[in-house]
Amino acid sequence: MAKSCYHASIEGAQHGAKSLAEFLAYARRHGAAGAQPSNYLLQSSKGFQSARQIKEAFARAKLKLDGVSAHCPFWVHTTAWTGSPSIRPFLPESVAKESPAKIEQWAEDYCLRVMDLCAELGIKVLPMFWGVAFGWEVATGYPWGFWKGPGFDLIQEGKERFVRKTAKLRQHARELGIYLCHEIHPGTGAVCAADFQTLVEICDDDACLGVNADPSHCWEGESWEQRFRAVGHRVYAAHVKNFVIRPGVALRTMESSWPARGMQFTDLPSGQLNLLRYAELLVNIGYPRRYCELMGTPTAPLVVEAESAYRDLDACSANGIEYVRDHLCFPLAAGSFEEGMGA
Repeated sequence: MAKSCYHASIEGAQHGAKSLAEFLAYARRHGAAGAQPSNYLLQSSKGFQSARQIKEAFARAKLKLDGVSAHCPFWVHTTAWTGSPSIRPFLPESVAKESPAKIEQWAEDYCLRVMDLCAELGIKVLPMFWGVAFGWEVATGYPWGFWKGPGFDLIQEGKERFVRKTAKLRQHARELGIYLCHEIHPGTGAVCAADFQTLVEICDDDACLGVNADPSHCWEGESWEQRFRAVGHRVYAAHVKNFVIRPGVALRTMESSWPARGMQFTDLPSGQLNLLRYAELLVNIGYPRRYCELMGTPTAPLVVEAESAYRDLDACSANGIEYVRDHLCFPLAAGSFEEGMGA
């Protein structure tokens, strides 16, 4: 019987209130075959839990370890220079009070230790965000084009800044055989496929620069199919998330309340994205094959990151795991339907 190239998994960043054991028990209880804990779930009072402790926790839960989600510390590292207070929720209180330079150094050290832990765990896929290395003016993507003028060129300065600030992290990733999988996302170092291709170009085609596919961030002119076909050969990780655009509500309105915003994340079945087509596209661009070859696994994870402004998080995520398991982990076709015609 034909088998799927996928298994259902879940991302841990939204479940930080749980301990690692609680998160894994929750994932297993709702039908996940694997889990992708956040860096926070792996912390201990003395830094990080040991690789042995983490492996034993996954073994007890009978779950696959599907990478580590380290979006927040990487984003802090490449954003700290701006002095933005928006990095504070992701920092220890004592660190958040430091200067931007000291925060950046702390974040760099932290990210290096995350990579060391991943290497001990045998993980080569690290989903993350690069921060706003080009500055907030450019990161908005808004067509307020004063990005170059007398004595300044924000784009060129950003290119030089990104290469310089990420050099040590990229070198360490290459040495460990780890792919730093940027989630192309508003408010980060690359908000569309062309931006990510620019990062690759200015870093001399650095092999460690990968992509974490997530279709729920394609809501301003670039479809998920356009985006992930453009960067397909660098997709080593994949999240599954859905959204809806509320008619007549400006996408860029300055609104801090999630339920009032123009773009709403939703549970997986009710959003406007066709997630089955997305899962098929990932096969077409080689994601599952690439992941399985890299990690030595028979299947690749489809990592649930279901969110809703209205639905309870645990209920929303549980529904997401079940949806991926039942609808997206389909048996692969062995060949074209035309080959069996007339047999």
